[in-house]
Amino acid sequence: MGKTVSNPILPGFHPDPSICRVGEDYYLVCSSFEYFPGVPIFHSRDLVHWRQIGNVLDRPAQLPLARAASSGGIYAPTLRHHDGRFWMITTNVSGGVGNFLVTATDPAGPWSEPVPLPGVHGIDPDLAWDEDGTCWCTVAGVAQVRLNPETGETLGEPARVWSGRPGALAPEAPHLYRIGDYWYLMIAEGGTERGHAVSIARGPAPSGPFEANPANPILTHRGLQHPVQNTGHADLVQGPDGSWWLVFLAVRPGGGTPGWHVLGRETFLAPVEWVEGWPVIGEVVTDLGEMPWPLAEPVVEPVRDDFDGEALRPQWISLRDRPEDLVTTRERPGWLTLRARGESLDVDDVVFVGRRQQHLEFSASVLVDAAEGAGGLAVRLDEYHHYEIEVADGEVRVVARIGPLRTVVASRPTPAGPVELTVRTGEAQQPLDARRGPDSVSFGVVESDGTGTELATLEGRYLSTEVAGGFTGRVIGMYATAGTVRFDWFDYVAGGS
Repeated sequence: MGKTVSNPILPGFHPDPSICRVGEDYYLVCSSFEYFPGVPIFHSRDLVHWRQIGNVLDRPAQLPLARAASSGGIYAPTLRHHDGRFWMITTNVSGGVGNFLVTATDPAGPWSEPVPLPGVHGIDPDLAWDEDGTCWCTVAGVAQVRLNPETGETLGEPARVWSGRPGALAPEAPHLYRIGDYWYLMIAEGGTERGHAVSIARGPAPSGPFEANPANPILTHRGLQHPVQNTGHADLVQGPDGSWWLVFLAVRPGGGTPGWHVLGRETFLAPVEWVEGWPVIGEVVTDLGEMPWPLAEPVVEPVRDDFDGEALRPQWISLRDRPEDLVTTRERPGWLTLRARGESLDVDDVVFVGRRQQHLEFSASVLVDAAEGAGGLAVRLDEYHHYEIEVADGEVRVVARIGPLRTVVASRPTPAGPVELTVRTGEAQQPLDARRGPDSVSFGVVESDGTGTELATLEGRYLSTEVAGGFTGRVIGMYATAGTVRFDWFDYVAGGS
């Protein structure tokens, strides 16, 4: 079965991938949920090495999240290129927004104001155009309706189409394609947990009737002892040499029983062969394999962000919004300034700027000046599951929030002036325990002589989806709980310390 590549191709919290090819270029988007800006967009020439070129939804008018709960906000987008334009359709499940689409001639932006789709109900909307130029929108469930994408008007009534195995859980993530003599309808089913799977059907027209592939599901790892689990929510694309490939989401559980994943749902790649008119998915591997075409140079992101630019890099995300008067690099040049909305004990109520944790082992550090406020460095999964190390009132402290419980687990006085804070993940501390977590999370400070002092090491599984629920992954970042807090730089280094 063909060649394979290392996986994931987009590590960390990058779920629900959708991909399109335009000439020699590939573009890919992912879900972003409660984070702003939304829908990160990536570019590649080889399907392996990706560079984030922006965020599709980068203005408040495009992305009203208000008080969206964690794992609310933006669900599964679809990205397509048609008639000289890029089209992105998605669902904002919070605030009554629903489904909408935006367009751009340049995928790096700017993207248009949203076109509401009041007649499109459900999540995971897909777009496909037939030979006559008719646009078909298919949503989870699975239902389908013709659409005027310029106005958002639906044409006719929605119709139910093939929805996978009878009685299967959560038929979702539909994508419709014309390939060869058939229209193919590919969906996910089984839920986005361990039972996740990809199935496909084909028919003579966009609306069917569809016959199911007798070999369904074409991809699933349910019941298998495999390091990659929860495989599903896939999209098809042709490689540079004309071969076919599949991008899909999956997770890498760790620790003991039942296994916990902490990075969120990640984007993986697998080869596809066509056999008697049906796609056959190749092995999902994590080791680098030789590709059938030349690879581009890897994209190497800088370890340190010195906050020297007028705007933040596209990798930085915030909770729900990012008001310019609360988040700026212009107030003190070379520093990121965060201004709290008001005093709060909860990281979800504070001003936050973070990046996705993309490696099972990493270390991060910041230089923070909290002389005018309180804030520090946080590891966040959701509003009820986060750890942080904070500077306030001449003290540095490590705080844990697990469900309804919040506690200070360690503290010590700190001298006046900027303080270097650190966080790192490592191997879990209870290797013989069947319940051992996937990792440990350690917090510390760097002393004036350059030596590090560890203040606390916490169990990593409490910041996992299997404990917290939801659809996101860990985000590492800076925050302010009171007053004004400034950060001179932020370092993120992959690997153990």
